[in-house]
Amino acid sequence: MKKIVIAIDGFSACGKSSTAKRVAAKLNYAYIDTGAMYRAVTYYFLENYINLTNPKAVEDALKKIHIEFHHNQRSESNETYLNGLNVEDEIRQMRISDKVSEVSALPQVRSCMVEQQRKMGRKKGVVMDGRDIGTAVFPSAELKIFMTADFETRSARRQKELLEKDQLVDLEDIKKNLLKRDHIDTTRQENPLRQAEDAHVIDTTHVTLDEQVDMILHLAATKIIDNEPSA
Repeated sequence: MKKIVIAIDGFSACGKSSTAKRVAAKLNYAYIDTGAMYRAVTYYFLENYINLTNPKAVEDALKKIHIEFHHNQRSESNETYLNGLNVEDEIRQMRISDKVSEVSALPQVRSCMVEQQRKMGRKKGVVMDGRDIGTAVFPSAELKIFMTADFETRSARRQKELLEKDQLVDLEDIKKNLLKRDHIDTTRQENPLRQAEDAHVIDTTHVTLDEQVDMILHLAATKIIDNEPSA
């Protein structure tokens, strides 16, 4: 059976990662969390006091960054490793969320991560979620999804997600963070967040996670059949 690339883009806290993980598991595809890659870079920059306004410092730092994903058998999930260390918990903190869009907007960071993401998806059979997967990383992806949800729903989901990680964050602070990230993501010069012309839009405001997964699996089945060689 031919394998395809499934690109899932959209705003923060729309359910992209949760949906992408389940879709990948159902199809036995690799799941690549590009947001985690940018978070890992942000974590490295903060830990090493990298000056974001110094292009040379940013370029030198990127040469020292190696990101991998390893499957955790116990939790049945992929975890992010930065230079050999598991940083999955660290990169989900609000201090990372506050800076990740700013770091992601840097052209050197964008270029470095896009190159790595293309290498990861070269053999196909991947589900990749992020901000510019269908428009910049894999513009020829066989299936493109653009996920959205209303702002209040996204804010509540992000607060719940943080609470599940034992992080109590005021809802107003979460809203400020999402507004800031939305602005940076949609206005940056380097591959801004936008809907690809051939993307299928899924509004997750009133849709359950299972329903989101089923929608994408249905679309994927059609694309996989279309991608099969003629007899």
